[in-house]
Formats: sequence, structure tokens, C-alpha cells
Amino acid sequence: MLVKKSGVLIIVLIITIGFSTAFASTELQRASINDPRLENAFGLDIADNINVNQQIQISADITNHQEKSQNFVYLIQIKNENNYVVSLGWISGQLSPNQKLSPSLSWTPDKEGKFIAEIFVWEGLQNHSALSEYTTLQINVS
Repeated sequence: MLVKKSGVLIIVLIITIGFSTAFASTELQRASINDPRLENAFGLDIADNINVNQQIQISADITNHQEKSQNFVYLIQIKNENNYVVSLGWISGQLSPNQKLSPSLSWTPDKEGKFIAEIFVWEGLQNHSALSEYTTLQINVS
């Protein structure tokens, strides 16, 4: 773009660099969490309403958006209606470049109520740098 102002010619150069999904442009875009869901032990979706003492799997799809391998921790904390953490669990592993994985953690509620599962993907437990934004999942137990 050329701009002439007060007899001075100013040249403005604009360069745009595009990012494909294979490259993370920010730290929170190194991975993504999609499709949080409740499943039974066989990986089949289950209804929103869960019974007391019914074991469920809390699953989500995580994807590495980098061209390099990435260590990760899939962490779930479950909070009750009073916002108290009633369960905390995690698994760790490594995602290959551009790999999609569907980890799950089991939980067996021992009380009725409305719960919220917060799902995180971090770099590690000691280095708890988030790889993506966290997501939530509502769980009704009767």
C-alpha cells in the first residue's frame, strides 16, 4: 500500500501468515477437547440421568494440533452443587503429531444430586500448563 502525506511517500507492507490446524498459534491451541460425554464400560453413550452407585466413564476426544509429539495429562474434577470437588482423577500419556485420542476416566457417584465434570488437558502434573481451554459436562444422579 502506498500512502502520500505531506510530500513524503510512505510504503506500508502488510504480511499475513496463515496457520493450518497442524500448527498451534497460541499455547492454549496446542490441543483441543471435543465431544465430552458419559459412556458405559463398553464405550456406549448413556443417558444424562445416572443412578447412585452406577459406574460411568467420562470421555472426550482430545487432539494434538502440533507437528511434534506432546505429553499430556487428561484430568477430570467433579464438583457437587455446592462447588466442592468430590472426585479428582487423571491419566497421562503422549500424543503423536496430529493424533486424536478418546481417553476416559471412571466415576461411581455415591450420592444423588447435580454434578459438573470439569475436563482439562495439561502438559503434566508438575508442569500444569494447559494445552487447551477446559470444558464441562453436567451429570444428574438420582
